Amino acid sequence: MTAIEITPTNHSPRIDFQPSGKLLIEGRAIPEDVNKLFAPLEEFISKLKLPEVVLDINMDYFNTATSKRLLEFLKIFDANKNIEKPVVNWHYEFDDDDNKEMAEIYEDCLERVSFNYIEHVELENLFEKR
Repeated sequence: MTAIEITPTNHSPRIDFQPSGKLLIEGRAIPEDVNKLFAPLEEFISKLKLPEVVLDINMDYFNTATSKRLLEFLKIFDANKNIEKPVVNWHYEFDDDDNKEMAEIYEDCLERVSFNYIEHVELENLFEKR
């Protein structure tokens, strides 16, 4: 399986999906074609077979279309029984209640994925910290 590494733009987030199970979606997500963004990610996550997969989501803004596709993506993640322990680390700024509430809605829609909520004073670039 090949990694997916996409450089961020003003309209789409950084994507860093490694076959080791370390996954990252980071930045701003207002893509023109949300299906083009998520299709390869959904294929990648559906093929993973690992004891644990950790998905860090660190987005400062995402539009409605992205929100809907993100939920679809998370449902595929949740449904992959070849991942024994699916985990989402949801990063958000301390005063961004809407962002955290959206993650809580996603969590309620899933059965297996465990969520960790990680509050930051200011969103940090996780990719550079890897």
